[in-house]
Amino acid sequence: MSNKEKMLTGEYYISWDEELTLEREKAKDLLFEFNNIRPSLRGERETIIHKLFGKVGKNCWIESPFNCDYGYNITVGDNFYTNTNCCILDCAKVTIGNNVWIGPNVGIYTPNHAFDSKERTDGYEKSLPIEIGDNVWIGGGVTIIGGVKIGSNSIIGAGSVVTKNIPAGVIVAGNPAKVIREITANDKIFK
Repeated sequence: MSNKEKMLTGEYYISWDEELTLEREKAKDLLFEFNNIRPSLRGERETIIHKLFGKVGKNCWIESPFNCDYGYNITVGDNFYTNTNCCILDCAKVTIGNNVWIGPNVGIYTPNHAFDSKERTDGYEKSLPIEIGDNVWIGGGVTIIGGVKIGSNSIIGAGSVVTKNIPAGVIVAGNPAKVIREITANDKIFK
């Protein structure tokens, strides 16, 4: 089994493998183009994101700079927005639903390096998928680690570190992120 196959199936793999290195370089070249195109050239920017991501819904808006590892493991739904300095390390699938807003300086990280220092030095890591439901708002400076599912209609407070699954329809915050409360009808501005 190749290192890429191991990466995609959640097994330990060597991240410095030649095939994976070439794929990361291809993504970095596309990202270099994307991050250096004028923001007003929406069509050109969108074309690059469609080349980079596995699937892109309607009305995808990504502010520069943006970074990822491979791109092809990222799926975003309709009306996706991410502010500046978003980094998605997509060694495993990152599935993002419709109407998701991401604040500045957010990190979404699927890989986890080996704990043993020799194995880590040898380049071993294991990657786990991340799923973000529909209508989620992720505040600035949030970190989301591999293996996490975030339920639809939830809010992740700024600066939170999400290490466990988040249910639907709640506000979470903290390090590690914990449920603060449910979102209710009383939260509506216009009732």
